[in-house]
Amino acid sequence: MLRPPLLVTCLGTVNNKNQSEPEMKAILFEAFGGPIRVDQVPAPVAPDHGVVVQVALTGLCRSDWHGWMGHDPGISLPHVPGHEFAGHVSSVGSAVTRFTVGDRVTVPFVGGCGQCAPCHTGNQQVCDAQSQPGFTHWGSFAEYVRVDRADLNVVHLPDSVSFEAAAGLGCRFATAFRALVDQGRISAGQFVAIFGCGGVGLSAVAIAASAGARVIAVDLSDDALALACELGAEQGINAGVTAAVPAAVRALSHGGVAVGIDALGHTNTCVQSVLSLAKRGKHIQVGLMAGEHARAPLPMDVIVANELEVLGSHGIQAHRYDAMLGLLISGQVKPDTLVRRVVGLDQGAELLASMDSNPLPGVTLIQPSLGRHVDTSG
Repeated sequence: MLRPPLLVTCLGTVNNKNQSEPEMKAILFEAFGGPIRVDQVPAPVAPDHGVVVQVALTGLCRSDWHGWMGHDPGISLPHVPGHEFAGHVSSVGSAVTRFTVGDRVTVPFVGGCGQCAPCHTGNQQVCDAQSQPGFTHWGSFAEYVRVDRADLNVVHLPDSVSFEAAAGLGCRFATAFRALVDQGRISAGQFVAIFGCGGVGLSAVAIAASAGARVIAVDLSDDALALACELGAEQGINAGVTAAVPAAVRALSHGGVAVGIDALGHTNTCVQSVLSLAKRGKHIQVGLMAGEHARAPLPMDVIVANELEVLGSHGIQAHRYDAMLGLLISGQVKPDTLVRRVVGLDQGAELLASMDSNPLPGVTLIQPSLGRHVDTSG
């Protein structure tokens, strides 16, 4: 696919701004796949049922790149991306009862409406009228972000959980947690294969290892595989140099894994995960399948013959955060150890534009108040 030149401009001007409105600094794009800039834009206002959060840290995720490329039909232009964040409540709507100004909070990347059938069954992660900062409305690559229906969707953050740990919870870590614990129902001693060792894949490695599972990590990068092994993977397979990845996974797992996770979102990794399963195993699709991969062909002959399960996993509900935060508080997992760099908005805009062509190992956080890059890899 041919793409326009990647341009980043700092402190431009949004057309037709009302100069009387309160403003904030944010990352903004006005065309899918087009220039990304840092600009002064109108600050959000809390609706009666919502809050505004002052963003302390926000994660740079591949889903943000998909949004910029136009792979999400819900985005309207111009747009401020960003969907996993932590910070302090700065203003509260009149109908909100559970939160006050100054509270430390985080949120899942999907917010429920509280009225539809999925919400009534506790499945806000697939709400019929879901809200998603950074997709359905302006997101967290900014000084402030709006969160709707706060009493249902916002999570109090314990003082013992740092903003560094919390900023990556809403999408990568939370998605991996639900995929493995709620959907995969992993247990100690099971073999689990993780395909793709970016942020969500590495989170999945750490969570699976903390549960006592025997983790096999698959990626194209030796650096990513080394990090996966630091987080508890027993084996790493470089798919770029291994001719038959599923056969290698089945050999290492003595016949196939109980659970396979495609954390990348690609036809190859999806099919490899399915073909790596033991009989009656589970493939869980976590990586977003977009564009040409949205209708990936699956080996249905193998799925039927081996009674395999194919499951999707889309975020997590706010009410499941207590179980997930328990892993952090106990020290079983430490998502902040995945953080390799903290950047300001200017550099965050540059990294968003280059995510597909220049993926970086580990997790990148954006700190809106920060001007200079801080590397934590050493």
